[in-house]
Amino acid sequence: MNIQMYIPRIYRLLGSSFRNTKPVGYSVRLQHSKDDLKDHKAKIMARGLPEKKPLPGVKSIILVASGKGGVGKTTTAVNLACAMKVIEPDKEIGLLDADVFGPSVPLMMNISGEPMLNDQNLIEPLLNYGVKCMSMGLLVSGENAVVWRGLMVMQALDRLTRHVAWGPLDCLIVDTPPGTGDTHLSLAQNLPIDGALVVTTPQSAALQVTKRGVNMFEKLKVPIIGMVENMSHAICHKCGTKNYIFGNETKQTADDMGLEIIESFEVDSNMSECINSGKPAIYALPDSIHAEKYRQLANKVFKYISNKEKEAEFTQ
Repeated sequence: MNIQMYIPRIYRLLGSSFRNTKPVGYSVRLQHSKDDLKDHKAKIMARGLPEKKPLPGVKSIILVASGKGGVGKTTTAVNLACAMKVIEPDKEIGLLDADVFGPSVPLMMNISGEPMLNDQNLIEPLLNYGVKCMSMGLLVSGENAVVWRGLMVMQALDRLTRHVAWGPLDCLIVDTPPGTGDTHLSLAQNLPIDGALVVTTPQSAALQVTKRGVNMFEKLKVPIIGMVENMSHAICHKCGTKNYIFGNETKQTADDMGLEIIESFEVDSNMSECINSGKPAIYALPDSIHAEKYRQLANKVFKYISNKEKEAEFTQ
């Protein structure tokens, strides 16, 4: 832009006392390399980000996420937490329901009642099936809708994480809400997340939104453990044929994103009964294929955490 053409107009706007003033030093040219601009941008971006602080007494944090709702994310989180406790009884496992607007963990874990405060003024999580649980559904009536703006949600999430007596925990499983919103951003920026499980179903609509969720975690630098596919197929009780009623595109989508489908679950009507009764499949149907797959999933998560710990020791 040639600033000289605007000087007469600037003089008129400033008044008569400036009309005879000659401009001095109005031409400034700055030159920066690409590396200078990159460093400057990084400093600006880092300036407003909160410092990641671990939860006292919590060794590992695993997110269970999905881009789309209704894909069985909470079912996965609940059964994963219970399966981890079953296969490693000496491990302390926690389950955080981070879905402030639609909490489902109290129903699926059969927990209710207002939590108590301890001597340190921290909320004591409720315990069932050997798993420590906390959810907004325990703090508000099930019939009342939570109608909050973003800032209030973030404050509630802070209380559910840093104002709860979680420790000692070997692993905290966090059931996140659908989408790619403030909750995921706040968790990733404030907590040292060890990894995320991405849950999806085979429908094209679900897979498209799953891609957005994967892109979000990549931008937030949250490692993705792998993909969990729910409702992959239904088995005919008469002939045993697999029917891919929702399509069969998950494998191709996972390959395109460079992810592994670490577990795939078929449609099973018994799962609905488990949800409604508040008894996870790992306990209600211990001999079922679903229970076996949840145990396998838990083993894979434990192995992932162990590998992360070994890598951390090696780099120190």
